[in-house]
Amino acid sequence: MIDHYFHLDFQQSRGLQEQLREALVGAILHGIFPPDEPLPSCRELSRQLSVSRNTVALVYESLQEKGFLQSRPRSGYYLHPDYREGPAAAASEPAPRRGAPRDECAPIWGERIRNPAGPRQGILRPSNWRQYQYPFAYGQADPQLFPAIAWRRAAREALAAQHRDFWIGDAADQDDPELIAQLRTRVLPKRGIQAAPGEILVTLGSQNALYLLARLLTGPGVRVGIENPGFRDAWNVFAMQNAEVSLHDVDAHGVRVDERLAACDYVYVTPSHQVPTGVTLAPARRTQLWSQLHRRDQVLIEDDYDADLDLSSHPLPALKADDRHGRVVYLSSFSKSLAPGLRLGYLVADEELVRELRALRRLMLRHVPLNAQRLLARFLAQGDYDAHLRRYRAAHARKHDALRMAVERHLGGCRYASGAGASALWLEAPAGLSTQKLAWAASRRSVLIEPGLPHFFDAEPPDRHFRLGFSAIAAERIAPGIALLADVMGRI
Repeated sequence: MIDHYFHLDFQQSRGLQEQLREALVGAILHGIFPPDEPLPSCRELSRQLSVSRNTVALVYESLQEKGFLQSRPRSGYYLHPDYREGPAAAASEPAPRRGAPRDECAPIWGERIRNPAGPRQGILRPSNWRQYQYPFAYGQADPQLFPAIAWRRAAREALAAQHRDFWIGDAADQDDPELIAQLRTRVLPKRGIQAAPGEILVTLGSQNALYLLARLLTGPGVRVGIENPGFRDAWNVFAMQNAEVSLHDVDAHGVRVDERLAACDYVYVTPSHQVPTGVTLAPARRTQLWSQLHRRDQVLIEDDYDADLDLSSHPLPALKADDRHGRVVYLSSFSKSLAPGLRLGYLVADEELVRELRALRRLMLRHVPLNAQRLLARFLAQGDYDAHLRRYRAAHARKHDALRMAVERHLGGCRYASGAGASALWLEAPAGLSTQKLAWAASRRSVLIEPGLPHFFDAEPPDRHFRLGFSAIAAERIAPGIALLADVMGRI
């Protein structure tokens, strides 16, 4: 029986040829097929699996082209000689340890690690969040809004010879000049930023940029001011470098600018849409911050993580747009506007600093994958990103309005804040209600919300806040999900 050779799941979400090819390759690599006997004929395999004979024939032909099989006239398909010497998987499977037990010969890693990365608290989100019926998850993508056709077209362009010849090589520490040109001319000017090529560094998302900065600029004795509540992994990154992290409260106008903030060497802010509240840094606060930077010789790290989603009629430019003295390091990415899984971002700073960051990045990963850079460059150059943003903003606005109206209708006891274009509502629950308990109870009804506690860095953080993201949930599920959340809230 065919089950002796391999298992086929028949997943409806995947093509039948793809599944059959993958199963056959797995069987070949694990040495399932006898080396000197033919594989099941097309007729036999199609009958046993109840699939088309043409499907099997096409898969066999593709495996012959890939060098897994050989065809013998009037005899059938056989394993290629490279796969007749026994299971290839055997070489990749670890050999059983011999001799002393592991606890006597293995290194004691806990004693060797000098600067542990964990455990450090992160944002609480279950790995199976997509299985929730009402996933109010923040920072995740709606697959229905991803521009798959345009992205596929850009991928085909990136595979053309004139582009492929560039990205198949090693660029040492350099970035794709075409992507840099697109960032300079098509992306950064929208935020009011003019930058020379040497002032831009491509990163694996803004968090990669933040880590590079923390590694290069901070350490013991260096004071870094961050927002509270704020971006949890910013705290983690700076704390890992043993910097002195100073906490600064956020209100309806953004981070408070005072003498405590003035005592910091570096200030990390999210001014366009503060994480996690979504509020925008008010013009008066921006003026205060600029005055303080020059007066106290500070450097500002501006994380403009979702600026392309701003829905206000006249959004404020980036703080970097008014920087004439190189005091602002600007971070951004395509994670919120395109897809977080792409891990493509960029940094803009003084050219001297970028050179050092580039050298540090080379020691870590050399450069961001060039095929991904060129693909994004083609996507930008053809106007597909701008077209995508128009559609995305329209959907974003509809979801934002739907969530706001649902919250006002069903969660009247909660106060909320949200800046124009922010991808979430930040809510404060009624006194005495634990949002951690609320999140747990809601999850039992397939409603996913994010407790706000991890965003606070106080010794005793409050447990009254939660965040409702709406980028990943379908618009028609927003109102029913909030109604169900209100029912859960009324029962705990």
